[in-house]
Amino acid sequence: MCLAIPAKIVEKTNGDNAIVSLEGVKKEISLTLVPEAEIGDYVLVHVGYALNTICPEEAAETLKIMAEMSLVRAELAPNEAAE
Repeated sequence: MCLAIPAKIVEKTNGDNAIVSLEGVKKEISLTLVPEAEIGDYVLVHVGYALNTICPEEAAETLKIMAEMSLVRAELAPNEAAE
């Protein structure tokens, strides 16, 4: 299973690379697959590559769902340890 995470482009760097930010964590990624992406755009990132751009609303909704999943997993963790 692959997971792509929404992140916001905050800076363009050398060549096709850019810096993205996700909850304050910054990482350099490749924009080779989405050369039209600009600073301020949200992109789906997987293994260091932006796969496509998404609207800010979709990015926010996806991040909200991922945060909710983390809370559910944390609540289930004690029960999983007992099994």
